[in-house]
Amino acid sequence: MLASTMLLIAMFCAALLINVPYSEMSPGPTFNTLGSQGGQQVITISGRKTYPTSGNLNMVTVEVTNANYRMNLVEAVSGWLRHAVAVVPSSTLYPSGQTEQQSEQEDAEEFTASQDSAKTSALKQLGIPVGTEVVVSAVVADSPSVGKLHAGDTIVAVDGTKVGGDPTQVATLVQKHQPGQDVVFTVIPPGKSASDAQQVGVVTGSYPKNSGQPDMSGKAYVGIEPGTEHTFPFNININLGDVGGPSAGLMFSLGIIDKLQSTNLTDGKFVAGTGTIDDNGVVGPIGGISMKMIAARKAGAQYFFTPASNCSEAASATPSGLRLIKVTTLSGALTDLGDIRSGDLAALPSCGT
Repeated sequence: MLASTMLLIAMFCAALLINVPYSEMSPGPTFNTLGSQGGQQVITISGRKTYPTSGNLNMVTVEVTNANYRMNLVEAVSGWLRHAVAVVPSSTLYPSGQTEQQSEQEDAEEFTASQDSAKTSALKQLGIPVGTEVVVSAVVADSPSVGKLHAGDTIVAVDGTKVGGDPTQVATLVQKHQPGQDVVFTVIPPGKSASDAQQVGVVTGSYPKNSGQPDMSGKAYVGIEPGTEHTFPFNININLGDVGGPSAGLMFSLGIIDKLQSTNLTDGKFVAGTGTIDDNGVVGPIGGISMKMIAARKAGAQYFFTPASNCSEAASATPSGLRLIKVTTLSGALTDLGDIRSGDLAALPSCGT
């Protein structure tokens, strides 16, 4: 027995020293898109009439161990045995050796993009026009535009020709020049208004030979990547710090709609959910569904919007007292909220159907 005990102790100590390529996910905080966080409303709208809201439309989050965390074998086994955490390969959270800083930057960019799509899909659902504008998405290092044009600049015109919502128009106008000639951009710096527009001259260079686009050889080049952003007829701000990723899109859209129309979407009920959303209101899959359901139920949610693609995984690990609602589109989610308000729960699409 002594020998066996000593062997077990030795094995346990060895397990503490053996690192395994896994990370841990756990339920994170939830935020009511109709409520406030840190003394400020999560969604604020100005320049348009808004209506009182009640109840909850909560977005949910997942907490993960950082990229430098080294899990040992004991922690991995313990995590696999616990219901409230998930042990996953580190490559799932930090692919290709991605650093924590790189992951946070990617999450922040996805979070910003999801807000833009949430606003766009919400306004389209309400029949409110949404415009587009061409912006500088990035400035290429060591290019003629460095120090002259900046990421986030809105491109109003090139050489006096107005630019619509098509970013390819910028390249067409630039390439009317020969390398070495001036091209004049009319731009609005980030956070400024049309009255702050300024003209910026850039001397074109020749398209780099190593660009991978031989058909562009010898053509004029300024070194920017044009993209598009939506423009809205009034201000919509989403005020949440330290949150990243695209999975709150659906709940942001619902929160915006609830504030912009007279119908109280939840009728005081506690609804949570997750799902990406595109400009046309199509809901997409997310990661960490089991942890997000636990977070939602712990916060008090009764109903949980679940992307159809996540339904199979979610149905096998649904917390007691939480009703899953399968969702594929924003308009479908609005219909489901109507059924919740009327008490017609049998009409709700479940993850089992």
